[in-house]
Amino acid sequence: MSPSTRTILEIFLLPALVAACSSMSAAPAGGGAVAPASARVTGTVTYLQRIALPSSATIKVQLIDVSRADAPATVLGEQIITAGGKQVPFTFEIPYDPTKIQPNYSYAVQARIEDGGKLLFINDQRYAVITRGAPNHVDMVLRAVGGAAPK
Repeated sequence: MSPSTRTILEIFLLPALVAACSSMSAAPAGGGAVAPASARVTGTVTYLQRIALPSSATIKVQLIDVSRADAPATVLGEQIITAGGKQVPFTFEIPYDPTKIQPNYSYAVQARIEDGGKLLFINDQRYAVITRGAPNHVDMVLRAVGGAAPK
């Protein structure tokens, strides 16, 4: 290769090659778009009463958008846990799409424990998460629903 050809290659092709390599991104096979990274809200669910849950009890934890006072909350994610003989505290992890989160909106986590369709425990306070300085981890304490606690 002559010196002038080598100089032309160094001047024009080498920068193009470097630029091409630096602009590559990890894309899934097939050339599709990269899915947005998911985020998670985590926490625990417990109650103060010293009673055991039936093994058939279910714990439903939901991430909700509570921004609009005049409309029902929108569910962004949920986890349903079957007690299966385990007792409180129950840990949860709810994935959500961070691109659906608006910084000026309000989000919360709500939880309930039911057995056979009968409500046993529910949260009676708001557990704010994600925006406006709220955490992504909450430790929830549920309250027994009037006389509905398991025996």
